[in-house]
Amino acid sequence: MMQGHAINPHELYYLRTQKAQPKMEQSEKRLKKQLRVCVATCNRADYSKLAPIMFGIKSHPEIFDLEVVVLGSHLIDDYGNTFRMIEQDEFDIGSKLHTIVRGEDEAAMVESVGLALVKLPDVLQRLAPDILLVHGDRFDALALATAAALMNIRILHLEGGEVSGTIDDSIRHAISKLAHYHAVCTRSAERHLISMCEDHSRILLAGCPSYDKLLSAHQRDYYIDIIKSWLGDAVKEQDYIVALQHPVTTDIKNSIKIYELMLDALISFNKKTLVLFPNIDAGSKEMVRVMRRKGIEQHPNFRAVKHVPFDQFIQLVAHAGCMIGNSSCGVREAGAFGTPVINLGTRQTGRETGENVLHVRDADTHNKIYHALELQFGKRYPCSKIYGDGNAVQRILKFMQTIDLSEPLQKKFCFPSVKECISQDIDHILETQSALAVDLGGTNLRVAIISMKVYSYHRVHTSSQSDGEGKVVKKYVQLNPKTFEERIELILTMCKQAMADAVHLNCRILGVGVSTGGRVNPQDGIVLHSTKLINEWSSVDIRTPLSSALHLPVWVDNDGNCAALAERKFGHGKGIENFVTIITGTGIGGGIIQHNELIHGSTFCAAELGHIVVSLEGPECMCGSHGCIEAYSSGLALQREAKRLHDEDLLLMEGMTVNNKEQVNAIHLIDAACLGNSKAESVLHTAGTALGLGIVNILHMINPSLVILSGVLAAHYENPVRQVISQRALLSAQDTKVMVSELEDPALLGAASMVLDYTTRRTY
Repeated sequence: MMQGHAINPHELYYLRTQKAQPKMEQSEKRLKKQLRVCVATCNRADYSKLAPIMFGIKSHPEIFDLEVVVLGSHLIDDYGNTFRMIEQDEFDIGSKLHTIVRGEDEAAMVESVGLALVKLPDVLQRLAPDILLVHGDRFDALALATAAALMNIRILHLEGGEVSGTIDDSIRHAISKLAHYHAVCTRSAERHLISMCEDHSRILLAGCPSYDKLLSAHQRDYYIDIIKSWLGDAVKEQDYIVALQHPVTTDIKNSIKIYELMLDALISFNKKTLVLFPNIDAGSKEMVRVMRRKGIEQHPNFRAVKHVPFDQFIQLVAHAGCMIGNSSCGVREAGAFGTPVINLGTRQTGRETGENVLHVRDADTHNKIYHALELQFGKRYPCSKIYGDGNAVQRILKFMQTIDLSEPLQKKFCFPSVKECISQDIDHILETQSALAVDLGGTNLRVAIISMKVYSYHRVHTSSQSDGEGKVVKKYVQLNPKTFEERIELILTMCKQAMADAVHLNCRILGVGVSTGGRVNPQDGIVLHSTKLINEWSSVDIRTPLSSALHLPVWVDNDGNCAALAERKFGHGKGIENFVTIITGTGIGGGIIQHNELIHGSTFCAAELGHIVVSLEGPECMCGSHGCIEAYSSGLALQREAKRLHDEDLLLMEGMTVNNKEQVNAIHLIDAACLGNSKAESVLHTAGTALGLGIVNILHMINPSLVILSGVLAAHYENPVRQVISQRALLSAQDTKVMVSELEDPALLGAASMVLDYTTRRTY
């Protein structure tokens, strides 16, 4: 722990979350009887996940009675006697069980399970818990689950359903089959458990409890002191490496070889490195021998340690230049900070990862690992929240309160496995996959919470809900500031407010999608050239500041492309392989879907449909050219013509008025045409013809099966466009469908679709 901190950081964190969230509702049943919860922890890794829950339980003594059992490597000196950190956190340890048989080989692991099974019955019988919390996939945890199941004690298994790629999978799934309730971290893990015939009503999609603390840890200002205390005063942020490699028990010989190659590569790479001792699995003793044979403990570039307190460890990972090895921390926790990770071998290859992880599955040469270090060291990636959003503990505590102890203990398995995965929280209210959508307009800045599907309260639907897709749950609108700094600050403020509201609206925010005018590089999240309506918005990296501040992946694209994506996911383009969306608003834009993929082009200016030239002698366009569709058919072009007619007293018809303060616009032109103004009719006919000619050119170039008109002017252009196509298009293209979009907010919906479709990958 850091000096000068009177209250341990675990407790500080939990007290903060308590202030920020509403107090738990307490049922009369719980007020009458405390729920006795036994938390059993086996090693330093599982304690980091269990500790936030233990603090939550401890802070509600009127609801819960906490019992703590410590066993496994916690009690071994060679592994740091880590039970002391539990005592430092001021938890009363009810039982300490020495269950490890030394030897660090396969036989010793089996004997350790047997020894735990001999000692656990007395403890569990004495404590008589209502619920036993078991974490993860360690052999110690398998002994706990086996003993509890045979003694008719209800088991809540944390982090089941995941896939890592080693014997841990078999142990993890075995524990899941013994457990009565499950709190999982990811939607994929939830699906796996459902496929394993677990009862869906007993699965909680909670997120990883350690993420509750991780997402606040990155902002703390004392990390420099932590880095110096472990690696020396000369080491700077992002200029050191954290190495943590464990043995793979199904391939011990190869895992030792990889460990040796990793150390050789780190020596050659010549950067300050913190090396943590491996866990107690079979093969760990040989790995330690390799480390000592290479003189790592005496090497000036290395600091080899048995244990680092979790609060300090996550700071070291958060600010490292790179993390290397095969620890689950690399593919899970490190993603919350965007820390580059090199995963060696097969131990974690089955897990979901963010963009920050580079896998070296066949780590069979020094050069491969060294090259991976060259690629990853010093980079920074968007922060990922695949494994949690910071609200896991609250969900788990509520979930435990809903457990009915009067229900039959016998598990029920669901055959066959369900086809559609639907998550419900502990109040039986569905928590939906959702996105934050940002629309950066010329006048307004809009942010919305958009959910994938909408379900009614207190029941779970198993049928398709297509009418509920793309629901704007809540929207926030502010005037768009003029400067870049003010704009970013306002986006962050609005997004943070939306994220706070999303928790109470039962929306799981998966990421942020940004729709903006101009030319955008979506791969890097950079606005290359913006429209004239948004000043100081060129060569601007939007992704990095948003992702870093919100700890969410961020996607950015042009508003026309977003409209096409919205149609593909939520509108007329759903299920259509080739179609074009045309936006008719202040300007003219659009997006092209070809073979179900959005077309960006080699320099990201594909689908600049408003700048298709339809006349050599036409009016000047805002792009500097003449005769573009936008110069004829956009809202600004119609406003220009309306003002010209008004100045010549040729616009207003009987019953129409324009006061001195009101600006003449396209609506006045349309109203005049509807009232029989021949001049206004002529302008609209020209505008419709120009748009129709441009669309004919599109039909002849890419031959889509559908054209979708979107925006405020779409309905006025539908018939003129169809007429031009019938007159000017080739016979084979004349049957192309033209439809008006029915989406209310295509820019926001398209921005959200980038998140909802591509949550686990960055490019499309």
